[in-house]
Amino acid sequence: MEANKGSKISILGAGNVGATIAYTFAVSGTCSDVVLVDINEAKAKGEAMDIRHGISLAHNIDIKDGTYDDIAGSDIVVVTLGMARKPGQTRIDLTQNNVNIIKQVMPKVAEIAPDAVYVVVSNPIDILTYTILKCTNLKPSQVVGSGTVLDSSRLRSAIAEKAEISPKSIHAYVFGEHGDTSFVPWSTTTIGGMNIFDYWTSTGRSAESLDTDAIEESVRVAGAEVIKRKGATFYAIALSVNKICDTILRDSNSILTVSTLANGRYGIDDVCFSLPCIVNGHGIAGEINPPLLDEEVAKLRKSADSLKSVIAQLTF
Repeated sequence: MEANKGSKISILGAGNVGATIAYTFAVSGTCSDVVLVDINEAKAKGEAMDIRHGISLAHNIDIKDGTYDDIAGSDIVVVTLGMARKPGQTRIDLTQNNVNIIKQVMPKVAEIAPDAVYVVVSNPIDILTYTILKCTNLKPSQVVGSGTVLDSSRLRSAIAEKAEISPKSIHAYVFGEHGDTSFVPWSTTTIGGMNIFDYWTSTGRSAESLDTDAIEESVRVAGAEVIKRKGATFYAIALSVNKICDTILRDSNSILTVSTLANGRYGIDDVCFSLPCIVNGHGIAGEINPPLLDEEVAKLRKSADSLKSVIAQLTF
C-alpha cells in the first residue's frame, strides 16, 4: 500500500513572522512537513533547528530549511517575503520595495510549485496579493491574502471584552483593505443570532454604551500599537495564518475574510481586498456577498479606490 504523503507547507521568509508561523504549525500539528526558505540561509537553518529540537514534545512534523527548489510538491506556500514595517511607518510606505521583491522571487517559485495554494502574509497584503497575480500565471483562486482575518479576530476580541462573552460567540468581520481604510459592516455583526445592537439593548445596556467608532478605531490601529510597544507583530498573525492553512488542508469550506481579486463584487474590479470567501483545499472556492447598507458599500468602494490609487503609482 502506498504511504500517505502527508501535507507540505513551505514558508518564504524566516524572520519573526515566518519563524513564528512555522512554530505555530509545529504546536498545532497543522501539517506533516515544513520547509523554511530565506535569503539568510543561516537564519532559516537556525529557526528550523530550534523548532525541531522540541518536536519530541509536540506534534511529529518534519521541519527543515531549504532552497527554492525544495518548495516543489508543496500543498501551500506561505509568503512572508519583504521588509518589515518599522515603528511609525505605514504599510503603504513599504509598497514599492516589497513589490520589487515579489516580482523578483515569485515567478520562479510559481513555476516550481504551480499547483500550490499561496497564502500571502507580507505587507501591504492587498497590494502584494495583486502583485503575485500580475507577475505569475497562478489562478486567482490559488492566491489567498491573509487579509482581514487578523483584523476580524481583533474586532471580536474588542467586542468580547466589552460584552463580557467569549469572542468565539461573536460573528463580526472587517472588510476592505488590511490597513487604514478598513471598516466594520456593523449591520452584519451578530451575537447569539441577534444583530449586535439588538443584543446590546436586550442585555440591559444602553445603545450609547456601544461605541462602535471607538471599537473600529482600536482595531484599525491595533497593529501599530503592538509595534510601538514591542517592535513587531507576529503571534496573532501566525495564529491567523495557521487558521487559513488548516482550513485549506482540511478542505473545510470555512468562511474567512481573506484578500482576493474582486471581480465585480459590489461593482468593484481589478483590486485585491478582503470580503467573505469560502476557503477550501482549492483556495478560494466561492464568494459571499452579504447585503450591506448604502453607507457600508460606499466605505468599501472608498477602500478599493484608495488601494487603486496606490496601484496606479507602482511599477509591476
